[in-house]
Amino acid sequence: MMPCMSVSKLPVIIPQKHKPDSSSGFSPHSNNYTRSLTKKSNPRFRDTHLDFLCGNGRLNEAITVLDSIATQGAKVRRNTYINLLQACIDSNSIHLARKLHAFLNLVTEIDVFVKTKLLSVYAKCGCLDDAREVFEDMRERNLYTWSAMIGAYSRDQRWREVVELFFLMVQDGLFPDDFLFPKILQACGNCGDFEAGKLMHSLVIKLGMSCVRRVRNSVLAVYVKCGKLIWARRFFESMDEKDGVAWNSMISGYFQIGENDEAHRLFDKMCREEIKLGVVTFNILIRSYNQLGQCDVAMEMVKRMESLGITPDVFTWTCMISGFAQNGRTSQALDLFKEMSFVGVMPNGVTITSAISACTDLKALAMGMEIHSLAVKMGFTDDVLVGNSLINMYSKCEELEAAERVFDMIKDKDVYSWNSMIAGYCQAGYCGKAYELFIKMQESDVPPNVITWNVLISGYIQNGNEDEAVDLFQRMGKNDKVKRNTASWNSLIAGYQQLGQKNNALGVFRKMQSSCFYPNCVTILSVLPACAYLVASNKVKEIHGCVLRRSLESSLPVMNSLIDTYAKSGNIVYSRTIFDEMSSKDIITWNSLICGYVLHGFWHAALDLFDQMKSFGLKPNRGTFLSIILAHSLAGMVDLGKQVFCSITECYQIIPMIEHYSAMIDLYGRSGKLEEAMEFIEDMPIEPDSSIWEALLTACRIHGNIDLAVLAIERLFDLEPGDVLIQRLILQIYAICGKPEDALKVRKLEKENTRRNSFGQSWIEVKNLVYTFVTGGWSESYSDLLYSWLQNVPENVTARSCHSGLCIEEEEKEEISGIHSEKLALAFALIGSSQAPHTIRIVKNIRMCVHCHKTAKYVSKMHHCEIFLADSKCLHHFKNGQCSCGDYW
Repeated sequence: MMPCMSVSKLPVIIPQKHKPDSSSGFSPHSNNYTRSLTKKSNPRFRDTHLDFLCGNGRLNEAITVLDSIATQGAKVRRNTYINLLQACIDSNSIHLARKLHAFLNLVTEIDVFVKTKLLSVYAKCGCLDDAREVFEDMRERNLYTWSAMIGAYSRDQRWREVVELFFLMVQDGLFPDDFLFPKILQACGNCGDFEAGKLMHSLVIKLGMSCVRRVRNSVLAVYVKCGKLIWARRFFESMDEKDGVAWNSMISGYFQIGENDEAHRLFDKMCREEIKLGVVTFNILIRSYNQLGQCDVAMEMVKRMESLGITPDVFTWTCMISGFAQNGRTSQALDLFKEMSFVGVMPNGVTITSAISACTDLKALAMGMEIHSLAVKMGFTDDVLVGNSLINMYSKCEELEAAERVFDMIKDKDVYSWNSMIAGYCQAGYCGKAYELFIKMQESDVPPNVITWNVLISGYIQNGNEDEAVDLFQRMGKNDKVKRNTASWNSLIAGYQQLGQKNNALGVFRKMQSSCFYPNCVTILSVLPACAYLVASNKVKEIHGCVLRRSLESSLPVMNSLIDTYAKSGNIVYSRTIFDEMSSKDIITWNSLICGYVLHGFWHAALDLFDQMKSFGLKPNRGTFLSIILAHSLAGMVDLGKQVFCSITECYQIIPMIEHYSAMIDLYGRSGKLEEAMEFIEDMPIEPDSSIWEALLTACRIHGNIDLAVLAIERLFDLEPGDVLIQRLILQIYAICGKPEDALKVRKLEKENTRRNSFGQSWIEVKNLVYTFVTGGWSESYSDLLYSWLQNVPENVTARSCHSGLCIEEEEKEEISGIHSEKLALAFALIGSSQAPHTIRIVKNIRMCVHCHKTAKYVSKMHHCEIFLADSKCLHHFKNGQCSCGDYW
C-alpha cells in the first residue's frame, strides 16, 4: 500500500481563496506619503519614486502615481515605464498591465523597445490577441520584436502561425539568429512542413549557423518529425559532432516510422561510441516499446538503465504505468504506481491519470479513492485531465454522486468532462439526467460535439429507449453545427443488435452506406453478429464484400468475426478459407475456427487444429478448452476429455467457468455415463445453474434414465419456475412416472402463464427472401401441396418413436398443435421449385422433436440435399441421411 494514501471516504476539495497580504504590492493601499510625493514637480524625483515602488512590488501605488502624473500633464522616462512593464511580467499581472498600457502616452520617448516590452507583457501573460494587436500597430520592428511574437505563438503551440510569422519577418528584411532559429525549426517539424524545413536548412547554411549545435540539432529534428528519415540520416551522418540530442532524435524517428530494429541498432551503436547515455535516451526507448505493446522489453530497458546508475525519473515511471494500463495489464500498472511512491518519485498529472484509468478498468474503487486522495494532497485538483479520469472512474464504479462532486469542482471543464458525466448517467440508466446535462452543456461555454450526441444515442438505445435514440439521431442530421459521423451510425447499429433487433441493425447498416458514410471496423464488428444465423448467409457475404472494398481485411478482429459468423451461418468452408489466408493470427482466430468445427460436428478437424495451435506456441485459454472438451464429447473420448478438463487448472492455472462444467456433463452424458455425470455435479465447487441441469436432462432423455431426468427437471423448475418450456417438460415427466398431484400444481402454474405460452416458429430463406412458419399455421393455398408432400414420406419415418429414450419434447405433438414449423418450412423449400435445392437453411426457436429430426434425415438422403437446421440446442447438419449431432441434442 502506498504511504499516506488511506482514506475513509471520498475527499471533497474546497478551494481556498487567496487572501492577499496587506503589505502586498497588489494591494489598493495608497498612503498619504505617496499622494504627497506625486504632487512634487521634479521629474527625476517622480521617476525615482516610481522605480522605488516598482522595485518593492507596490504596483498599485505606482498606478496611482501615474494617474496623478497624467493629471499634471507630466511625463515619465522610457526606462521607468519599461521597468514597470517588466514588473507586470514578473508578477503575471495582466490587470495592471492593461492599466499601464493606458498610460503609454506618458512616456517621453515611445520607441520600438517600449512597444516590444508591451507586446512581451501581453504575450507572456497569455493574451496573444492583445500582443498581436500591439505588434500590428508597430511601424518599426526589430529582431527582439519578432522574437517576442514568435516566442508567444510557440508557447501557445500555434506552429503554423509561427512559420507564417517567419516568412513575414524575412519580407521585413530580418533573419533569425541562433536563438530564434530553433523555435522556427521546431514549428516546421511540429506542423509537418517539410518544404519550409528545407528552406530553413538552406538559410542556416547561408547564414553560417551550421556550426551552432542547437540549430544543427533543430534541423535534424525537422526531418525526423516530418518522417523523412533518409534526409535525416544523411544529415546525421554528415554531422562532425553528434551529441546525445542528435542520437535521441534519430532513435525516436526510426521508432516513429516503425523501423524498431534500426532504432535499436542505433542505440547499440550509440553505446559502442561511448556517447553518454542519459535518462532521456532510455525514456525514448521505454515509451516506444510501450506504445508497441512490448511492455516486457520496456521493463528490461528500465532494469538496464538502473544497472548503468541512471535513476528512472517521473517520465520513466509514467511511461511504464501508462504502457501497462493501455495494454491491458492494469494490475501491474497499479503495482508500478505503488512502487513509484515507495521509492520516493512524485507522480505528475499524467501519472495520476494513468493510474486512475487502470483503476477504472479493474473497477478498483478503493484504490481509485486512495489515488484521488493523493491527487488532492499534491494539488492536482485543478488538473482537468485528472478530474476527467476521476469522473470516468467513479461512473464506471457506479458511484455517480462522487462523479458529480468531482464534475462540479472542475473549474475549467472541457468537452471531455461533460461527455464523461453524460456517459456516466447513461451507463447507470439515468438517460433523463444525461439529457438535462446535455441541455446545460448547450448553454455553457463548451458546446456539445459529435461525441456528446453519440454518447446520448448509445445511452438511450442501450437502455431500451430506441424511439428517443432515433429521434436524437434524426435531430443530429438536421443540426447545422454538429454533423453525424460513422460512430453515430455505429451507435444505432450496435444498439439494435444488443436489443436483438437484427433486421433493424441491418437496415441501418444499409441506410448508412446509401447515405455515403463508409463503414469502419467498428461498424463491421457491430453488424456481423446480426448475421450469425443460418438464414443470413447471403448477408454475411454482402458484409464480407464491404470489408474487401473498404480494405478492412487487415483488421484482425474483423477477420476473426467473419470466421465466427460464417461458421454460425453454416459456411464452415468459408471460415477455413479466411483462416488459411490470414497472415497473422491470435488466440481468438484459432478459437473461432475450432469452435466453428465443433458447432458443425467436425470434432476431428477441431482436435487437429488444436494440436497445430499448440505447435505454434500459443497457449489455450478458457474458450479453447470449452471447444476441446465438446470436441472430445462428440468423439466419445471421455478419458481424454477428462484429462483436458484437469489440465485447465493443473497445467495452465486457469479457473474453469460454469460452461466448462456443463461441457463435462455433455461429455459424460453423450457416452451414457450418467452416474459419473451426477457424481461430477455433486463434487462441483460452484453451484450448478440451468445449463448443468439441461445438459443432464438431455443425457437422461437420450438414454432413458427417468429417475435422474425427474431430478434434473425439478432442479430446472426450481431455478426457472416461470419458463413455459420447462413446465411442459415436467408435466410430461410426471405423466410418465405417475405423479398426478405434482402435475396438478404445475398445470395450475401453466394456466397462469397461458399468455406467455410459446409456439414453435421457423424461418427459411428462399431466393433471398426470408419466410416465417408457425406450428399449425400454414396458408390454405399450400395445404394440398403440403399434405401431398407428407403422404410421400414413408410410414416408418412418420411413425412416432423415441427409440430407448424418454419421449418428452418442448413442443406439443402434431396431433394436438398441428404440423411443426420446421416441417412446414422444409416442405415449402421442396415444393417451391422444380427440383430440390442443393442446400436448405432453417432456423427454429425451440428444440426440434425426434420425429422432425428423422424426417429431415430422410429428406436429405432421398432428395440428395444438405439441410442446415439450427434449433435452440444445436446446429444440425443433415446429409445423406445422417446428422452432425449424432442424434444427441
